[in-house]
Amino acid sequence: MRWTRENMSKDEEDDEGGESEEESEEESDHEMTEPMVKEEPHRATCEDNDEEVVEEEEETISDDEGVRLEDTERENAPEGEFGDNNVDTEVEESTEEEEVEDANESEEEQVLDDQDHQEEQGTQKTHSSAASVEEEAAECSGFGDEYEEDAPEYYFLETISDRTVDQEKQEGDPGLSVTATVRKDKEDINSKMFEEEDEESTDEEIAEDSSDDECYDESVQKLYSKDNHAPELFLTLAQFRERSLLTDLTLLTRDGATLCVHAPVLAAVSSLTRKGLAVLDVSGDSGLCKRSLSLDVDHDSLEAIVDFAYTGHLSKLSKDTVEDIKAAAETLGAPRVLDLCETFVSNSEKMDDATSAMQHIVISLQSVKQLQEERVGCDVILDVHGASFHAHRVILAACSDYFRGMFSLGMKESYQSHVHLPFLPAAELEVLIGSSYTGSVHLSWSCVFEVACLSLQLQYQPALSLSLQYLHEELNPHSCLDVASFAEAYQMTHLLELADDYVLRQFPKVSRTAKFKYLPARQLLRYLRSSSLNVPCELVVFRAVANWIQAKPKRRFRLAKELMKTIHFPLMTFKEFKEVRSLEMWSDQRLADIYEAVHDEFCSESTPQSQCRVYLPKEILVVSGGDQISEDMALRSVSTELWFGNSLMNQTGIKKAMEWRLLGEMPETPRFGHEVAVFKGQLYVFGGNRYYGVGDTLNSVYRYHPLQNSWERLADMGENRCAFSVVIFDGNMLAIGGHSDPDYKESVERYSLTTNSWSFTKPLDLPLGGHVARVLHGQIFVSGGMNNDFNCLSSMFVYHPETGSTYLATMSKPRAHHCMETLGDHLYVAGGFTADDGGAVVDQLDCEVYHPATDSWTAFTSLPVPHVGAGSAVLEGKFYVLGGYSREDYSERKMVHRYDPSIHRWENMGKTAGPNNDVRAAVLCLPAHVRL
Repeated sequence: MRWTRENMSKDEEDDEGGESEEESEEESDHEMTEPMVKEEPHRATCEDNDEEVVEEEEETISDDEGVRLEDTERENAPEGEFGDNNVDTEVEESTEEEEVEDANESEEEQVLDDQDHQEEQGTQKTHSSAASVEEEAAECSGFGDEYEEDAPEYYFLETISDRTVDQEKQEGDPGLSVTATVRKDKEDINSKMFEEEDEESTDEEIAEDSSDDECYDESVQKLYSKDNHAPELFLTLAQFRERSLLTDLTLLTRDGATLCVHAPVLAAVSSLTRKGLAVLDVSGDSGLCKRSLSLDVDHDSLEAIVDFAYTGHLSKLSKDTVEDIKAAAETLGAPRVLDLCETFVSNSEKMDDATSAMQHIVISLQSVKQLQEERVGCDVILDVHGASFHAHRVILAACSDYFRGMFSLGMKESYQSHVHLPFLPAAELEVLIGSSYTGSVHLSWSCVFEVACLSLQLQYQPALSLSLQYLHEELNPHSCLDVASFAEAYQMTHLLELADDYVLRQFPKVSRTAKFKYLPARQLLRYLRSSSLNVPCELVVFRAVANWIQAKPKRRFRLAKELMKTIHFPLMTFKEFKEVRSLEMWSDQRLADIYEAVHDEFCSESTPQSQCRVYLPKEILVVSGGDQISEDMALRSVSTELWFGNSLMNQTGIKKAMEWRLLGEMPETPRFGHEVAVFKGQLYVFGGNRYYGVGDTLNSVYRYHPLQNSWERLADMGENRCAFSVVIFDGNMLAIGGHSDPDYKESVERYSLTTNSWSFTKPLDLPLGGHVARVLHGQIFVSGGMNNDFNCLSSMFVYHPETGSTYLATMSKPRAHHCMETLGDHLYVAGGFTADDGGAVVDQLDCEVYHPATDSWTAFTSLPVPHVGAGSAVLEGKFYVLGGYSREDYSERKMVHRYDPSIHRWENMGKTAGPNNDVRAAVLCLPAHVRL
């Protein structure tokens, strides 16, 4: 065997790439050291002058819309600001930006003066047709994006303007709209400016919010890993090999055949290849060269080992080839291949190594990572400002479209062992390179945007997918506005919807963060006008608007009129409006007319539009089946109906209501005392009673498809059941206990979705019905219920289908036909009935919460009315109890109560729809057209 090094001349390299001499000469003049992308959006910086323009946009006010701000393009921006990454002119650009800001400030003041003049004369400004279309598309007509310069650590990424989208399409610019984030120079922050603004905003809540932000640590890191990174990477490498792309090692067999491979890939399984690369590194010949290795093996055996290096399994291993493959493995020093051959021989049968193939690929990636750490076979050094990184070209190309083009399209860098990338940040580039070799990154809110921006710039898929996963999963009130700004800048529609949805659903928390005060005006108005804005009362909205205005009163007073229109003042109580009146900013004469209008609106009788604030939750409550009694208590009827709560409505003070709509009907027979479950967006309905006689208990199961609005009959349960419980556990569904005349049941059945069949598992310790089972932290918890003696139980136990029941601390009082739901790390129990000291059945109003960490119970706020046989569900972190009746007088409770753990209080959410006894509730996503 013999290693040889083939230095490639320029002409040979051109021939290999399939280019003519002229094409090569022309191509080589191009460099890829700078990605062909726009200049990155930047963070805002603080300036000394409070009047300085924070975003280069104009504000206009018209009579019909109130306050109107027009977007203005950065036509006066210095050349290169949005597409030029010339770091040598940074100081000049900064000076030019200041001049542009001064000019825009003067223009904005002139526009506002003109607007005042128009308002006095009662005229309306006429806009061009193009501007009108632009304003309609913006939905927030009247507001421009007012990005604040002194935002503390806030990524005010510039929204891609119409010019950067539309005009580039016309000009045919192929560049990506992605760049690296310019770091904010904290040393330039003017602390005096913040102090002056703090003095202007003297509200106590703002001070509390600032202290809350100080407790928020953005540097806490989490490890994110991509499980399928290794197989995806090696699949790409195999595709490269098929196309002879970036192959750098030619294997010569004794029969004269050749195989072209990537040296790092083969070195991951071959010690001979690894040693050869190490020798070349020591001798200084590891640069850009074609290597060859002559081996005394046959072609087929060598090809089997090469396939193993790229796929992780030996597809050609058989009784006829095993000895030849072993010989080739011994020659190459491939111990893992030898082990597979030995296992094959000892078993004397064909191995099923599909499972181990994944493990071998992971091991190979770890070996390639070790090569990179030891700088073995590294054929490129990336030089950035202050650091250098050794890597393998083929690994970088497999993970990044940018590097693939750099190394395979005849650019200058494809001939260089050192590639200079002075425009790339060293820390983030190191993270990206590391993700290629490990499929994992450590991320925090202090670095994730930089990593994501650079990943977009270089189209670096491993780090990009993990960064976006982090942005999706780690959203919180302090970061959601950053994510929304980032997603808007890079036109990531799904991420923007996710961030906006979080802001709207968590608006009370988001509005108390310091970053909220630097929210662009148009974006704030869009949130305030949204039907998805989730607020407990109008005072929350007013506080948010007031704090935002007071953060920049001189600039934002003109926006107050339009913002105040989004607040339903007639829904406030006198106590709440007292806080509105006490606000210090009303003393400013510029707000006198607005305050008078606000006061008149509060004192006037409510108009139909202002009688409630309508909120559309993303997911909705669906109530199925149940029975009801006639008004004269003479007749009971069972229902097939499904109702859903389309919207929640805040009325005056604490009054609330739900808008119920009929979704449809269950197939065949009506039912009550049944069970429901939601799995992968589909609703499952199990068992129940069709009427009140013996033999009326059901075992049928149906599945509802919301998108098709259709029902599907599934396999029946093995036993008829009512008053039982269903949970989803390990991808299967378990039907636990229940009742079927004349007895309660201890049996448990498991439904397999893959086989559409039921099978019995380990039974309960005793017959049980009227209990509730829920899953928390991978365990099934079962509380209360009744036994065959019709006694209420106070038990709580963990059930496992293989090991049975393990008993825990008991509830303070026995109960049955109650509700239990998971909220956070706890289990909340409410409703049902119990027995008093004399044995009489009474309604249970007391509520308890179970703490699994300490195996203990504590009481929480009691229910205001009985809820026996009620439906329950958790929607947006709140515990809903729907309907039921009183066991003491059998009167119906057509009411919905909601427990909010943040305020430790039950809220009356209005009335139920349709039947309300022994109903079942679930949380489901319905198509948009159903909710219109």
